[in-house]
Amino acid sequence: MAKSEEAKAQAPDTELQNQEQTSRDAKSASESKGAKKRKQAASSEPNKQPRRSSRHAPKFDVSPQQVLKFLVSEDAAKLCAPSDEAEALAQDAKLRTYTSGTASFTAFEELLCAVILSRPISHRLGLRSIRTIFNAPYELTTPKAIKDAGAEKRHQALWDAKTQHKQKTVEEMELLAEVFDGEGKDPVGLEHVRKEAEYDMDKEKDILQSSVKGLGGRGVDIFFRRIQWTWSKAYPFVDKRTAVILEKIGLPSDGEELAKALDDAWADVKEVVSGNDEGEAKRKAFVIVLERAVGAGLESKTDDVLEKAGKT
Repeated sequence: MAKSEEAKAQAPDTELQNQEQTSRDAKSASESKGAKKRKQAASSEPNKQPRRSSRHAPKFDVSPQQVLKFLVSEDAAKLCAPSDEAEALAQDAKLRTYTSGTASFTAFEELLCAVILSRPISHRLGLRSIRTIFNAPYELTTPKAIKDAGAEKRHQALWDAKTQHKQKTVEEMELLAEVFDGEGKDPVGLEHVRKEAEYDMDKEKDILQSSVKGLGGRGVDIFFRRIQWTWSKAYPFVDKRTAVILEKIGLPSDGEELAKALDDAWADVKEVVSGNDEGEAKRKAFVIVLERAVGAGLESKTDDVLEKAGKT
């Protein structure tokens, strides 16, 4: 009797175990069937080629020669300048501006520009500051002019420019004038700096950075990028920031290679850029190309440059 009751008590457990096993077997069969269907479906699909990204596909079919020819043109000068600077030049063609002064400013003027553009302000504000202090009624373009202007006039020039960091910029202008105005110094061409550095670019950089307050690495690059047309020992120089933009418009980012590309395109360029000799004319063209490339990059117009260059 005890054995029978024990068997009856165990019966439900056995039945439950059988039900669970049946359920597991059914689930396993279903999963196996589903996997088989998926496999068959996958094998029946045709082989697909991997998708190719068009992100790096060239938008414009333009040669370096076409880009160089366009960059030295008057159309490029207008395109690559900030709109307010282009408008100011349209109203007064004789206005001295940073963009129109490429390869024509004195060494001191370029250094003053580099100091202003080293400030943490936008490129447009920097150019507006230069445009204001380089023209009437201020014309603060030499150490003597800056010193003779007096503190009030120097401050007023920056206020009229409606720029930022006015006080700091005024102080740096005053210090710059003090450093380069004195006996035995060339306050315009800065030839005494070159002689002291034995015409070595790295030494020139060291002297300028140690002498000029506010002139950081970026400012030094700006100065040498623009002054190399006349400080020929620095030629051909391309700074890192400019190199990135040159690549975007299909030009070599290396100075030597860019100079060679300019040589190859010289027949199309030489009628636009002049100099005391062909060597100087080529250095001027080199600087103009760099500056307009930088302008196109800052104004987000690299695609416009390529599009217009393709039509030359």
